Amino acid sequence: MSDLLWLTHPECGLHEMGDGHPESPERLAAVERAVAASKLERTVKESGEARPELLEKAHDPRLVEALLNAAPASGYVEVDADTTMNPHTAKAALRAAGACAQGVDGVLSGQEPARAFCAVRPPGHHAERRSAMGFCLFDNVAVGALQALERGLSRVAILDFDVHYGNGTVDIFRGDARVLVCNTYQYPLYPFWADGGGEPNIVDAPLHPRSDGREFRSAVDALWRPAIEKFRPELILVSAGFDAHRDDPLAHLELLEDDYQWIGTQVRDWAEATANGRVVATLEGGYALRALGSSVVAFLEGLADVSSRGA
Repeated sequence: MSDLLWLTHPECGLHEMGDGHPESPERLAAVERAVAASKLERTVKESGEARPELLEKAHDPRLVEALLNAAPASGYVEVDADTTMNPHTAKAALRAAGACAQGVDGVLSGQEPARAFCAVRPPGHHAERRSAMGFCLFDNVAVGALQALERGLSRVAILDFDVHYGNGTVDIFRGDARVLVCNTYQYPLYPFWADGGGEPNIVDAPLHPRSDGREFRSAVDALWRPAIEKFRPELILVSAGFDAHRDDPLAHLELLEDDYQWIGTQVRDWAEATANGRVVATLEGGYALRALGSSVVAFLEGLADVSSRGA
């Protein structure tokens, strides 16, 4: 069996928000080039669309209906100051959320690799229960977590190392003891949430601008690790954003590829301890294309323990 279930769809490359927008189709192309040139072995499948009833567990049904009906016949429709829809956006968003649900089904089935990566866009972790924002339409990782709970799991962890706080995921699961949500993020920075409101299932590790890998690793060890070990998740989902990289133009943290490989290794170890190795990660941010591709590879190599195998 290959190391990794790889879920994507061509429609995710058709969504775009205008010339010069950082959340561009070229992001997926950069990831694909880097992974294709790596030692990673993949089982590649096209993602299906998320079921409307699952989307409506994550989001207000009125938001789901409005977004699915908002895609224009041509041109663009503005969702917020940072987020627009073109004629392909609604389909891409359904595929992106559907990939997370499909990844959960795959790793739980025992018939697919225990680790899945959803190479999809638009990203999702800023999409709140009642509002889309920050390049995000539906909260993809939340849809995956709800699929896992629907299938009978009782403890699901969501780990988010994007440079921006995963406010949408926290908004959806705050106070839900079945879901542990752990964030590292630069603060202050968009969306300017200071924390998850002190809920016991939300673990926040804010980092000051210019924090590097030592500070990132220290925060994960001090705050995430004990919470995860106490929670003992049956499945780990990852909001995998790579915009905390030193080269990224939208933020001011200074992580490097070694840091992403390290966090991949930590996630693998936590998953093997309590979750039968089961991990589903989905692409969030990352806007420096070369760094994005190399960081995705580094994270997945840590997750799959590829680097220790040799060529």
